[in-house]
Amino acid sequence: MQNRDPQLETSGKRIGFYEREFYCFSNFSSFKVKWRGRNWDTSEQAYQASHFIDTDPALFEAIVESNSAHEAFKIAQTNYDKVQKNWIDIKTGVMEEIVRLKLEQNPYVMKKLLESGDLEIVEDSPKDSFWGWGEDHKGRNELGKIWMKLRTELKK
Repeated sequence: MQNRDPQLETSGKRIGFYEREFYCFSNFSSFKVKWRGRNWDTSEQAYQASHFIDTDPALFEAIVESNSAHEAFKIAQTNYDKVQKNWIDIKTGVMEEIVRLKLEQNPYVMKKLLESGDLEIVEDSPKDSFWGWGEDHKGRNELGKIWMKLRTELKK
């Protein structure tokens, strides 16, 4: 029997996408997305740059030039004091916009979303209780909710 990380979703009752078969739903996965007239290597880089699009052009460009999703994340986290004042209010909408483009621009991601059937989609990251379910599995799972919303729209 495989050793399984107890933090990761493996029940078969939902789709966990933290670095497994459905990892393409993760913003850190290597699926390009065109957003705001630019080509991004990952949706994470586009999302992190969006924090500064209206407040700090130099930080925005630093994320454009970043070498990875992780580097973009670090730049944004280090400079969180420079994000738009209303960021908390708009961040979920920005994420949905970027994820929707990722889905529309990447046939494989669309295929995987349809393959998820009607199962709950969870970002089962033990580190993030807003976008995922967090360490205690009681987080908001906002990214999973976006994917399920897009799947419902796709099926109509």
